[in-house]
Amino acid sequence: MSLLETRRLTVAVADTLVCQDLSLALQPAQRWALLGRNGAGKTTLLHALAGLRRPQAGEVLLDGEALVKLPRRAVAQRIGLLLQESHDALPASVLETALLGRHPHLSPWRWEEAEDLEIARKALAAVGLAELEKREVGTLSGGERRRLAIATLLAQDPAVFLLDEPTNHLDLHHQMSILTLLSARVAEQQGGMILCLHDPNLAARFCSHALLLFGDGESLAGPVSEVLTPDILSRLYGHPIRLIEANGDRAFIPGGI
Repeated sequence: MSLLETRRLTVAVADTLVCQDLSLALQPAQRWALLGRNGAGKTTLLHALAGLRRPQAGEVLLDGEALVKLPRRAVAQRIGLLLQESHDALPASVLETALLGRHPHLSPWRWEEAEDLEIARKALAAVGLAELEKREVGTLSGGERRRLAIATLLAQDPAVFLLDEPTNHLDLHHQMSILTLLSARVAEQQGGMILCLHDPNLAARFCSHALLLFGDGESLAGPVSEVLTPDILSRLYGHPIRLIEANGDRAFIPGGI
């Protein structure tokens, strides 16, 4: 059974048709990149997949059940959504923030227990923030906040990760380490991941499949080896893309204007 599935999904925002009659299935251990130009609707589609936005037509299924019919707490136990930017509504420490990921798993009126603290601390250690657990979130850098948001998601322990630009504010080292961590987590737990990215090289390196949004309702989905080609990427971004190959490595680079 698919972890997350769309059936003839049509999503629009304002005058932009994001996708039309989109049918795809996120299978266990798959990692999907969501690519497109600015304004193509990547974030809007991600929110529809998380159940935060109603589609114009079609449906989203989670574990074979219609997403709109499931209680939000049940959805939160299975789907983890990383927003494009994190905002701190209230003052909190790094550890207190990571513990928010445990809330979907707590029964009403139950406080976090030792097991929840251990899970949160392991998540912080995984993203390199273990030594900052007592720090106020407001004192963190942009990159540290991004890693904290990902740690909170790891503490949530969802089967499906929906990640909106997870590499925002991260330097090259942390981009690679965080995407490696998430990819390993998905593989080990037979979960699934859909992530919005701007860099097709990261998509080619860390994802098994890609969904391309062309901004007019047209979409293209398939294994990265089939859909991430210079010709297709050039049409997607409206700019010439070249493929460079050396010593077994491949990289997409912008061509001349």
